[in-house]
Amino acid sequence: MDLESIPGVGEKTARALEALDEPERALRRGDVATIATAPGITQGRAARIARGAIRQEHDDPGGFLATDRAREVYREVLGLLKERTVTDYAAQRLETIYPSPRRSRIEDVQAFAREAIDRDYDDAVLEALEGLEPLRNPGDVRVRERCLATTDAERYSEAKEAIPELSVEIVEDAQGLAELARGYSTVIALDESFAGVTLEGDVQVKPGALENPAEVVPERPLSFFARNRDRLQAAVEVHQAAALEPACDLAALEDGLSRLDEDGTVAGDDELDRLTTAVDDLDAAASAAESVANDRLREAIREQDVTIEGSDLLSLVERGAGVDSLLSRELADEYAAAVEAAREHLIDALDLDQGESEIARRAFSDEPAFPVERDEAVVSRLREELTAAKERRAGRLKRELAADLADQREGARQLVRDALELDVELAIARFAREYECTMPEFVESEARGASEDDGAATESDDPVGFAIEGGQSPLLDEPLEAIDPVDYAVSDVALLSGVNSGGKTSTLDLVAGVVVLAHMGLPVPAERVRLRRFDDLHYHAKTQGTLDAGAFESTVREFADLAQGGEGSLVLVDELESITEPGASAKIIAGILEALSENGATAVFVSHLAGEIREMADYDVTVDGIEAVGLVDGELEVNRSPVKDHLARSTPELIVEKLADEARDDAVATNGGAPDGEGDPEPVFYDRLLEKFD
Repeated sequence: MDLESIPGVGEKTARALEALDEPERALRRGDVATIATAPGITQGRAARIARGAIRQEHDDPGGFLATDRAREVYREVLGLLKERTVTDYAAQRLETIYPSPRRSRIEDVQAFAREAIDRDYDDAVLEALEGLEPLRNPGDVRVRERCLATTDAERYSEAKEAIPELSVEIVEDAQGLAELARGYSTVIALDESFAGVTLEGDVQVKPGALENPAEVVPERPLSFFARNRDRLQAAVEVHQAAALEPACDLAALEDGLSRLDEDGTVAGDDELDRLTTAVDDLDAAASAAESVANDRLREAIREQDVTIEGSDLLSLVERGAGVDSLLSRELADEYAAAVEAAREHLIDALDLDQGESEIARRAFSDEPAFPVERDEAVVSRLREELTAAKERRAGRLKRELAADLADQREGARQLVRDALELDVELAIARFAREYECTMPEFVESEARGASEDDGAATESDDPVGFAIEGGQSPLLDEPLEAIDPVDYAVSDVALLSGVNSGGKTSTLDLVAGVVVLAHMGLPVPAERVRLRRFDDLHYHAKTQGTLDAGAFESTVREFADLAQGGEGSLVLVDELESITEPGASAKIIAGILEALSENGATAVFVSHLAGEIREMADYDVTVDGIEAVGLVDGELEVNRSPVKDHLARSTPELIVEKLADEARDDAVATNGGAPDGEGDPEPVFYDRLLEKFD
C-alpha cells in the first residue's frame, strides 16, 4: 500500500505511519488505536486516515451523501451509535464506518455487525469498559546506573545504535573499567579480552550483549508494561466480565503486572524494598543517630560530678588538651555507650544486614569527641554499597520479570485491541436492540448485477428501490413505543401526499436513516428491509420560504445533473414546491419526475401538489398517500404507512367534512329527528365545498 496515495496523507504523515509495526494492517482494519500511536497523530486524525485508507482499499469514490440533509442524517444516526459507546476510542472508531456504495465494503461491515448484534452484555461489562483506554507508547527509556564499555571505536558506534538507553564509554584497559565501576552501579564490558579480569564493583563481561538488548536493558520491554499497567489491567477485567477469549495468558499477565510499578520498578520484593528505603533514609537516619549519641552524652554530663585537681587541669592545658581528653579521662564509658547507641540506631533504622552493618559501625569513631559527628566518607561508602546492592537486585528482578513478560507483549496489545473493539460491537448491539433492528437485504436487478465487477448481494428481476416493513425512525425524538411502525416501498419515482403533521417528513427521515445505515453495513430499525445498492443519496429538506432567482437557478441545475446521471441515486425531496409559485412548482416538479423516471432513479417527492403534478406529467406518476382516518377531539388520526397509488385527503378537506357532518346532525336534531335537514343552508354550503375536493 502506497501510504502517500491515501487521501489526507502526505510525506510527513507517511513517515509517521511507517514507524508502526504493521501500518497496512492497521489501516485496512480501521485500527484507530494503533494508528494513533504513530508520532504526531491524534485519535481523530487517525479515524480520518483510516477512513481514507478504507475508501482506497474498496475503490470507493466517496460522495454517497450528496446533500447537506443527507449528511445531517448520517451524523444523527452516527451520533446515536456513539452515544452508546463507553470509550473515546469506540466513538472515534465508529467514524470509520460510513455509508458506501461498494458491495465489498458493505459486506465487510455487515460481517462485523452480525457478530456484534449477537454479543451479550450487562452492567458489569459496561463498568469494566469505563476504565479502558488505548495503549500508550512507552517513550524514551534512559538508564543512568549502568553503562557499556569497549576498547573498539566501531563497537562503540554499534552499541550507541543498538542500546541507546545506556551510556557507552571507550576504555583502554582494565584500569579504565575499574574507574567506570566507581561511577556506575554496573559496567558491562563488550570485549572478550576482559574475560577473567577481576575488578572491584559489578563489572560484567558480555560480548554478545548487543544481540540481546532486553537482557542488558530489561527496562526496554518493561517500560511498555509499566506505562500501560492500568490499561492492561482494565482490558483483563473487560475480558473476564465479558467472558472473551483472551489473546494471552491472563493469569500470567496479571502476575507480571502485580510485580511492576507504574514507574518501571519491580514491586513486591521485600529485599529490594529494604535496600530502596535504606538508600532513601540514609541521611536522615545518620542525623538521627548523631542526635541519639549527643543526647545521651549531654544527659551523662548533667548527671556526672566531675572533679579535676588543679595540677591535672594545668597538665591538660599545658598539653593543649581540650574537652576530648576530658571525655576520654572522665566519661570514657559513657561516650562508648553513646556511640554504640548511635551505631545501633543507624543499623536498626535502615534494617542493615551483617556486611552493611560493619560499614555503618565505622560511621561513628571510637575516639571521644563532642558533639558526636558522623564520618561523611563512611556514610558515602555505605550509600554506594547500598545503591549498588539495590541496583544489582533491581536489575536481576527486572531481567527475570522481563523474561516472564517477553512473550506476553503482542498478546497484551491484542488483548487491549479486542477489548476496545468490544465497545464498538456493543454500541452496535445496544443500538440494534433498543431500536429492534434487523440486517437489511440488498437486492440488485439482473442487469446491474451483471454489469458491475463487484456483483450484487441478491439478483432479482423485480424492480426494487427500497421496501421497509415495520420501520420506526430513530431520528424521532420519541421513545420507541410511541413511534408507529411504517410500511413503505418504492421501486421507481413516487409522489407522497398526505395531511399536515401526518408524518410525511418523518417517513422521508425513516427512509433516509434506513438507507444510510444499510449502506454503512449496519442493522436498520425495521422488521424487514429490502433495497437496492444506491450510488448516492440526495435528500433535499423543506425550503423555508420562496427562493430568490439565484438560489432557484442553482436548485434547478442540481436536479438537471441528477436527471443526466442519477440512475443509481436515491432522491428524497420534501415539498420542493416552496421554491417558487405553486403553479410553476407543479410544472417544474412534473418535469423533474419525468427525467428521473426515464433515467431509472429511485425517488420520493413529498408534495401538497400531488394532484396537480400528476395532471401535468406526461406519464402515469405513482402517488402514495399517508391517509388520515379522521379528526378526533381536534386531533388527526393517521395511518402512518403510506397507501400505494392513493392521493391522500388534505387536512382542510377533513375539517370541511367534519363541519358538514356536524351541520347535518344539528339539522336533524332541530327537525325533531327527521332526516330532512339536507335542504338547510349550512349543510348545503359544506357539501358544496366538499365537491370541490373530488
